[in-house]
Amino acid sequence: MSWETIDEAPRPGTPLEPASPDEVVRTDIAIIGSGMGGGTMAYALKDSGAKVLLIERGHRLPAEPENSDLDEVYLKGRYKNADTWFNGRTGESFKPGVYYWVGGNTKVYGACLPRFRASDFEETQHAEGVSPAWPFSYADLEPYYTQAEKLFQVRGQIGEDPTEPPHSEAYPYPALDHEPAIQDLAESLRSQGLHPFRMANGLDADTPEKRALCATSDGAPNEAGLKSDAEKIAINPALEAGNTTLMTDTEVIRLIPGPDGRTIVAALARCDDRIIRIEADKFILAAGAVNSAALLLRSATKEHPHGLANSSGLVGRNYMVHNSTFFIGINPFKINRTRWQKTLGLNDWYEAGPTNPYPLGNLQMLGKLRASMLKMARAWAPTPILKAISDRSIDIYLTTEDLPRRSNGVSIVNGKIHIWWVPNNLEPHAELVRRVRRAVRKAGYPVIFTQRMGIETNSHQCGTAVAGHDPDSSVLNPGCRTHDLDNLWIVDSSFFPSSAALNPALTIAANALRVAAGILGENTQRTVHVRQQRKSSTRR
Repeated sequence: MSWETIDEAPRPGTPLEPASPDEVVRTDIAIIGSGMGGGTMAYALKDSGAKVLLIERGHRLPAEPENSDLDEVYLKGRYKNADTWFNGRTGESFKPGVYYWVGGNTKVYGACLPRFRASDFEETQHAEGVSPAWPFSYADLEPYYTQAEKLFQVRGQIGEDPTEPPHSEAYPYPALDHEPAIQDLAESLRSQGLHPFRMANGLDADTPEKRALCATSDGAPNEAGLKSDAEKIAINPALEAGNTTLMTDTEVIRLIPGPDGRTIVAALARCDDRIIRIEADKFILAAGAVNSAALLLRSATKEHPHGLANSSGLVGRNYMVHNSTFFIGINPFKINRTRWQKTLGLNDWYEAGPTNPYPLGNLQMLGKLRASMLKMARAWAPTPILKAISDRSIDIYLTTEDLPRRSNGVSIVNGKIHIWWVPNNLEPHAELVRRVRRAVRKAGYPVIFTQRMGIETNSHQCGTAVAGHDPDSSVLNPGCRTHDLDNLWIVDSSFFPSSAALNPALTIAANALRVAAGILGENTQRTVHVRQQRKSSTRR
């Protein structure tokens, strides 16, 4: 089976929706997905006067002692609730790194919230190809980055990282300081002529007591509520404002186009054994780059046999995730007592420079690894040995840009999601690993273990419905509205023309604020136009 033949169209005679759904819900704006994009969009629209419905296939993740129980989180997979996906090339099944909770992946993310660099929005030559320019610039998004940093209470410091793009305002909160072991690492890197900096972060962990409560929060929920996740920061305030309703345990299974072919008139959703028809004036899709593309493909009709919003043939194409490596440096004679390790970043090789003709990528810390986390990857290893390793390690996450390829993508086969992905741009990633290995050994960690992440590590997925100016080469316009449908927007990372090499969460949030401003501006213009027409009619 080839990638070119796998998009499912409805079989002849298959009804697009049941004759009579169990329930019909009417709203002004329907937002599908409650992660960083959907949650931020709900917040941005909370004072608009519009009736907003936020639809989430999961429910609220409970704050409970098990949030920080590493055996529960990592060995038993207590919070992993995604469906099974398949490797399109091998047919093997896997559990993806996505989460269906109110707040989406932000319930378990490490709250690393950097801005993309200004060069990430420009066409950039890489070792294995070109990273395309975005249809808007860093300067266009900068005011919304500032808004997003305030909203998500980002802690950071301008001036430490030479690649940091211009900020119109300072970070709203001071950067989190390094704990002693990480401070020693930073000083060693600095003595080697590098420029370590304190990474922008959305974690309220500025005291030893709070750090103790956050020690396991990278890859797991935070029971104390100290993480800037989308539920806490955006969704709850939207609900409190009164115009937003949250519908949980409800999976949208199809979008229904109207007879004009230019609008979506309804979404069909499944809640338990009930089918709900959700009607709205505007639909905003934010289910994640894979699930958003899958929904458009599953919404195929006889008139649109390859899926909705897909006249370009690019829905599901150009799937990207970062080339990522877990990097562990061990000093057998030194205990690392760091509680929250994710405070240090390094971007010296992020852009092309005198020692690297092409961009290599980013270094950031992992939240401190523990034996249970290592056991998940090395089940055969004795736990005492894994504990001895993790007690003496510093733990690093290395990312290099994955370039867009039409052959990498998402498809639906027999109703199931298949991911077609062959990583590219691997030699720069290997060079980044080599350089970090040398630097970390100089810093006093002679034993190094590395593991490059595979197809299942896809929390930074993007690119399946790219934005652009030309409808023939993009799915969305620069305002993230679909070229084909006048009332459908996508505000998760599907719109990314390139993956950059930094965590995408803040860029998703900033773009959602930008798109919301455009929608609100259109509504204002329409209201003014209607009032002018009424005045003109009265005069006549």
